[in-house]
Amino acid sequence: MTADLTALDASVLATKIHTREVSSVEVTQAHLDRIVAVDGELNAFLHVAGEQALAAAKDVDDSLAAGNAPASALAGVPLALKDVFTTADMPTTCGSKILEGWVAPYDATLTTKLREAGIPVLGKTNMDEFAMGSSTENSAYGPTRNPWDTTRIPGGSGGGSAAALASNQAPLAIGTDTGGSIRQPAAVTATVGTKPTYGTVSRFGLVACASSLDQGGPCGRTVLDTALLHEVIAGYDPRDSTSIDAPVRPVVAAARQGATGDLKGVRVGVVKELHSDSYQPGVISSFDAAVAQLTELGAEVVEVSCPNFEYALAAYYLILPSEVSSNLARFDAMRYGLRVDDGNMSADQVMAATRAAGFGKEVKRRIMIGTYALSSGYYDAYYGSALKVRTLIARDFDRAYESVDVLVSPTSPFTPWKLGEKVDDPLAMYLSDLCTLPTNLAGHCAMSVPSGLSADDGLPVGLQIMAPAMADERLYRVGAAYEAARGPIK
Repeated sequence: MTADLTALDASVLATKIHTREVSSVEVTQAHLDRIVAVDGELNAFLHVAGEQALAAAKDVDDSLAAGNAPASALAGVPLALKDVFTTADMPTTCGSKILEGWVAPYDATLTTKLREAGIPVLGKTNMDEFAMGSSTENSAYGPTRNPWDTTRIPGGSGGGSAAALASNQAPLAIGTDTGGSIRQPAAVTATVGTKPTYGTVSRFGLVACASSLDQGGPCGRTVLDTALLHEVIAGYDPRDSTSIDAPVRPVVAAARQGATGDLKGVRVGVVKELHSDSYQPGVISSFDAAVAQLTELGAEVVEVSCPNFEYALAAYYLILPSEVSSNLARFDAMRYGLRVDDGNMSADQVMAATRAAGFGKEVKRRIMIGTYALSSGYYDAYYGSALKVRTLIARDFDRAYESVDVLVSPTSPFTPWKLGEKVDDPLAMYLSDLCTLPTNLAGHCAMSVPSGLSADDGLPVGLQIMAPAMADERLYRVGAAYEAARGPIK
């Protein structure tokens, strides 16, 4: 029974729990047992909260037994939470030594929404330190391994959440996406991940990497599961100054509509600049097959050009480090987290020693780049110019969406590479984000849905679907239609 429960989709589990065919406690315990069985090799979790998860599950079961309606469509279905959202009952480390063992005094708004929805949190998942990386090798607590091939990376920065899904340790997960950290791990683990429109999921309690880019989002093994979670976590939050005061988009209805397999009237744009001979051949062939499938479903497919996308990588790696430099200044050893002090040090010496010991190499690299880009005499040349490019990219999107409803591309130019293969070559690592960065710079929404296995190496490939801001439902309609036509990944 345990193995059967962990293999089921979240939507199926929810139905079984709400009809009391199985209990939430049984489902949660099955996943906790699965974590014990497989996570020693995968390292998807940094902290497992078994006692808290089972208590939350029992509350759901007791409420249902009393005749109450489920608190949400996913009440009782357990979830893995990326370790960048604050939780008052378990540590929040952001994958960094500088926050080792730190327990926040409050829950993030997203954490609160999960609890109110009756979703047991199994624990906190591994990640690149402060969400900086594309492989989950930058974690201070060791790398996460890809369940498809444990010698390979699971993507980043949210590789822990994606690996937990792909290995059946959790039926749902939460990630964050600053430049592709939900979508790229989803692509290389054959799972589904959505970056919602910026401002539609609260960032209150999300430890900031780059505040104008960070966005929490849902992860699942199917488009419908991801949509159900999306509706739970989305919504206006007055505690987040960037939160959009607008109704939650009808993504579940769109996913159900898409699952019927009809895309007649939907206009799909293939982005010329995100289809390159430099990409892995198996990725391109999988993408071309996915586009052909969309055409068979009735979609009108055309090529569109977004010429400024070629500058997205350079602009992103100036904007992000600049915001990192500002945001990570708060880790000063004076208020919380690690403190290195021999008792004879000045405050400046304590700060310097603590940051040297607590931050990893990639975090230090980005802090230094960002500090330089913001420095007197260089601000306009670097950061200011990058902001202008960001505007041009947003305008490219706007022009494209005048003629199409969604845009598509490969999610990542590559399948998962070997652990250690790119750790000493930051630029090679950054190139894995080529297709995902433009959406973050524009504040729009995008999804990765599995598009099969590469003919090169038999490893997962993802199809990226992009839509305008506040049109998240388009992702789910197209994604669900493609998923239904594609069939299971084998």
